Parts: sequence; C-alpha cells; structure tokens
Amino acid sequence: MAERDYSPLSASCVRALNDKLYEKRKVAALEIEKMVKEYVATNKTAEVKKLLRVLGQEFALSQNANSRKGGLIGLAASAIALGKDSPSYINDLVKPVLTCFFDSDSRVRYYGCESLYNIIKVARTAILPFFNDIFDGLSKLAADPDQNVRSGSELLDKLMKDIVTDSCAFDPVAFMPLLQERILTKNPFARQFIVSWVKTLDSVPDIDMLVYLPEILDGLFLILGDTSHEIRQMCESVLGEFLLNISKSKKKIDFQSMANILVVHSQSPDGLIQFTAIIWLKHFIELSDILMLPFTSGILASVLPCLAYDDETKLNIREAARAVNDQLMKLIQGEEAAAEGIKDEKSKLSTENNNSQTQVLTEPEVISPELDIPSVVTVLTRQLLHDSMPTRITALRWIYHLFTKLPTKMFHHVEELFPLLLKTLSDPSDEVVILDLKVLAEISSSPAGIRSPPPKSSSFMLSANLQHAFKPSHNLNEYFTYFLISLLKLFGTDRQLVEDRGSFIIRELCLLLNPEDIYSCCSEILVHEEEDLVFASRMTRTLSTILLTSTELFELRMELKELKTAASVDLFICLYKSWCHNPVSTVALCFLTQNYHHASQLLSIFGDLEVTVEFLVEIDKLVQLIESPIFTYLRLQLLDEARNHFLLKSLYGLLMLLPQSDAFHILQHRLQCIPSVHFSSIETRLAYNQSENERTLPKKIDFEDLLKYFRRLQDKHRAQRRVPHQV
Repeated sequence: MAERDYSPLSASCVRALNDKLYEKRKVAALEIEKMVKEYVATNKTAEVKKLLRVLGQEFALSQNANSRKGGLIGLAASAIALGKDSPSYINDLVKPVLTCFFDSDSRVRYYGCESLYNIIKVARTAILPFFNDIFDGLSKLAADPDQNVRSGSELLDKLMKDIVTDSCAFDPVAFMPLLQERILTKNPFARQFIVSWVKTLDSVPDIDMLVYLPEILDGLFLILGDTSHEIRQMCESVLGEFLLNISKSKKKIDFQSMANILVVHSQSPDGLIQFTAIIWLKHFIELSDILMLPFTSGILASVLPCLAYDDETKLNIREAARAVNDQLMKLIQGEEAAAEGIKDEKSKLSTENNNSQTQVLTEPEVISPELDIPSVVTVLTRQLLHDSMPTRITALRWIYHLFTKLPTKMFHHVEELFPLLLKTLSDPSDEVVILDLKVLAEISSSPAGIRSPPPKSSSFMLSANLQHAFKPSHNLNEYFTYFLISLLKLFGTDRQLVEDRGSFIIRELCLLLNPEDIYSCCSEILVHEEEDLVFASRMTRTLSTILLTSTELFELRMELKELKTAASVDLFICLYKSWCHNPVSTVALCFLTQNYHHASQLLSIFGDLEVTVEFLVEIDKLVQLIESPIFTYLRLQLLDEARNHFLLKSLYGLLMLLPQSDAFHILQHRLQCIPSVHFSSIETRLAYNQSENERTLPKKIDFEDLLKYFRRLQDKHRAQRRVPHQV
C-alpha cells in the first residue's frame, strides 16, 4: 500500500506498527506520541484528526491481527500525548478500541483493554458518554475464556468504577436499561461483574439506586441462586444493603412494583432465594402497611406451603413464612375500617405525588390497596387440600379471619367454599376439624348471612316442609340449616366418619352454636328430609347418646329434665318425633324428661317390634346409662315408689326385654334394692297421678298423638326392611 495512504505516518512507523513484535510496535508508539505532541504544540488539529483516523480505520480495524495491535497501541500513545486535550478527540480514540473488545484474537482483546485503560486514564469523565458501550464490552470480557483478557478487563473495570464514583456527570437513567438486560446473564464471571457494579453504584451518594431497584431486583434474585458460593455471598450482601436502605427511607420506595417479584422468588426451590424473598416480604409488609394487600393471594400461595417444612435446613424459612403470615393477617381490618384506611392511603399517595418537585422516572401506576377476595379464596381453597396439617390449619384460620373481618364480601363465595369445608370434616387431624367447624359456625351465625341469604340454587334449596318446620333462632341464618342438612348427608354417605368423628363433631358444634338449635334442626331434618330410615335410626342413636352423656349439653339436659318452659316442651316434642326412628332412644328421652308413664306405654308395645341383636345392644347401653351419674336423679326417684310407679314399671319392662346378660343382672340388682314394690295398688296409681299434676306443662303434651306417631314411624321402618325381601 502506498506511503501516502498512511500519512502523516512515516513508512518506518507504519512497518513497525504492523510488526508482530511488541517491542517494535512500542517504538512506533513512542514516535506517534512525539508527533501528536508537536501537532498539539503547533495547534495542528486537522493533522491530529487525520492521524487518529488512520490509526483507527487503517490499523485498529484492519484484517491483520498485528496491524490491529499496532493501531491500539498507537491510539493509546495519541491519547497520552493529547493529555488534557483528549476529550476533544474522544470519539476517534474510543470507537475503534471498543470494536476490538469483540475481536476473535485474544491478544487483540487484551491490547484493547490496555489501550482503553490508557485513554480513560487521560480522558477521565470525558469517557462517560461511551459508558454503556464500555460496560457492554466489559460485561462480555469479564466472562472471556482467556485469563489474561479477564485480568486486563478487571483493571479497566476498576478504573471505570473510580471515575463513576468520583463524577457527578454519570447518567444512571440511561444506563439502567442495559443493566436490566445484562443482569439476566447466567455466566458466573459476568454475574460477579454485574453485582460488583450494582454495589458500586449503590455506594455513590449522588445515585439513589432504590429508585431503580424494581428494574434489577429480579436479576439480583436470579444471581443469588448461582452455584458459586462467592457470588451468592456477594449478592446476598448487596441485597441486604438494599433492604437496610429501604428500611431507612420507606417513603420513596415503590413497594408495589417489587411485590410480585418477591412473590415469585419466595416460591423458588433454592432455599437461600426463598428465605431472602420471604424476609423481604416481611419487611415490605411492616413498612408499606395496606399497600401490600393486593398481593395477599400471591403471598399466601408462597408462605402457606412453607409452614409444612420440618427439615432442619428449612426451619428458618418456615419461621420467616409464619411471621409473614401473621403480619399479613393483621393488615385485614374490619370492613368499615378497611374502607377508611384505603381512602386515607390514596389521599396520602396523591399528596406525596403532588408535592414531589423532581421526578427522575415516570411515576408507576399505584395499585389500589384493596384485598382481592376472589383470588385469596382461590388460594385458600387450594391450600385446604395441602398434605401438610399446619398449612391446612393456617388456611382455615385465614378463612375464619376473613369471615369475621370482611363477612359481606366473603359471603359471595360461600357456595364455592361450603363443599370443601364439609369435605374437610373428614380430615384426620382433630385440630383441623375443630377449626373447620369454627368456620362453619361463623358462617351459620354471621349477621351478614341474614343480609346475604343463600342463593336460590339447587345446592342451597330447602324443602317447603323444612322451611315451615324449623326457623333458626339465636341470630342464626339460613346457612345454618343448609349446613346441618349437608352434615347429615355427609354422615349418611360416610358411615366411617359417623363412627369415628360423629360424636366429636356434634359436641364441638354444641360449644360453638346453641345446642337447642342444633338438636331442633337435626330432628326436623331427620323427620322431613331423611329417606334412609336405617341411617335415621343410627343418627338418632348417636344424637341421643351425645345428649345423654356429653358435658357440653348439661344445660340442655337440665332444661329437658324439668320441662318448665313452653320452649322446652316444644323441644321435647320436636326431638321425640325424630327419636321415634330409634325406639330405645325414644324411651331414653322419656326417662330424661321424666315422662315415665309414656315410657312404660312405649315399652309395652316393644313386643310388637322386631327384636334384633342391635336392638338388644341398645337396651344394654341404656341400662349402663341408667347406672351412670347422668341418671342419678332417676335412681333416687326409685326410693319414692309410690310417686314413681310408672318409672318402676318401665325399668321392669326393660328387664323383661333383656336376655339374662350382664345388663340384665345389673338392672335386676338395682331393682332388688327398692323397698315394698306393689304394682297394682290403687293408692300407687293415685299417688302417681298426683305427682304428675305437679308438672303443669308436660300435662299439656298430647302423648296419645305422640304414641300414634311412634307406631306410624315404626311401621314405615318395618315396611322398608321388607322391601329387599319382596324384590
């Protein structure tokens, strides 16, 4: 190539720049440095520009690797010679060098780092307009397979950090899109490079990295999962520093734009990422208050499964998740308080935005701080099916909490929740079942259920007979009736549940709701709704046993025993009609209510009933009950035989029904303790009639009609038992 093509370079200088030996290229660089100094001294700007174009285009961009190396060292020498004037030629100095960062020859890439280092050392802050291009190149060189190139890039990187740290001219807004892109790299060297820059920028007083944190937070959490312990530790430190700064200056933090990022990473399979994200959520809830409410469903989907962790390595995650759950639950206020809080928060946000003088970035759209009930209910129903008991328990606590705090909104989802809540009654955990019943009781007794009655759908439809027969009292709503119907249907289809949990469930319900309403409603359902008479008989027996033995029903037993009020008499009649499904339970009810005359009438027709082993076992159990503390008053009444003739007759009736079993001998021994028994005595009958008159309300009961009802119902049982034989 002709010499004039390289002017103002001499032929010897051109040959030296193209030489493969570094020493000869170094000599040429010294000559170039001398030339440039002379041009600057004589103010020959055009010559300087011409020289830089030759070095850049003819050498640095040459096809020959040695020429490119010569061009790079020549550009560096030119920058050194230019000194404080180098900013005027920064474009011609930097662009050719940046191209060499991506050269296929590793030595060219190394000399590119060296050349730019020398240029920047002279130009200093004049280099900042090229910051993004330099950063882009360095992010790739940091992952270069050649160790020498990586070492060279590290020196250049350190110099760039010093310049950015000391300069006020750095533009973080223009840089963030590139950082947001590069932070997603998976190369460990590049990740280390990125995290070091985030740390550097955060240390610059004039740069508020919290403003840009939403743009890079996702990438930082991804880097936190790197396989390198050093990188994980470095990233964890940076995130910890950010969280500390957030706690110090919460007013300017855009919590909502980062919430979903944290929700996603709090479900990470990586323990460190998951724990860190949950800790961040904990602080966000503490600092932002109700602004986190819109993200409740996502947070619950993240933290509730963590409550199942029992591995030693994950206990910290479980405890952090529990803390987040407790804090989030405290944010749920009553409906009126919540509405007022949302109004205040919107007003505060509006005021802060109006008072802001300078906006570095476009203000993100503020999400209204309201709880998204449908999505929360969806998450909770899913968590109710979780394998872990602590997770199911917490899900139920949430449902109960929402029904107590936001009943009006929650009653829109009752139809969705009810089947699952009923299914949960079969849960193997007693604690889960108790909480489940607590939720169902809250639904049944909530005033919001009166304001929002069940939808007129098939699942909530009550028969006309039941609607007429039973009206909930004690502030109960229509959901109460539907709940008990569904409960009895569940018992009817799951016999194992009745045997294992039937008594437990009914007793717990009696603690949560009014026992009188529970028994009245169950009785009416068994009378008007139940078509399976065998199940009705077994259910009656279960209810009777609970009534007679449960401490939770002591007051109800006392009320039935005395029958002093019209309400207690009505309850007796109501129970009697369903108890007729089970003859022995009917007699037990008469014993409890001291209607001994009617008990003896019932026993007199037991001979017409089908006596089975199951029937005799029930009589056996009744005898055991008579010997229990529940019927102490009955046994004491035996001492006054003259006033309790029909009680004595009833007990002898039971004795005659029993085979000579243990129960027979127990009852026989009891009766032998009674002095002077005379059944047919006129005086005895008169005395009984006199004692009967002492209780005025029971005298108004039409026992003849009840006896006819008993016979009719037992005829139905007999007919249903014969149906299979007729087929």
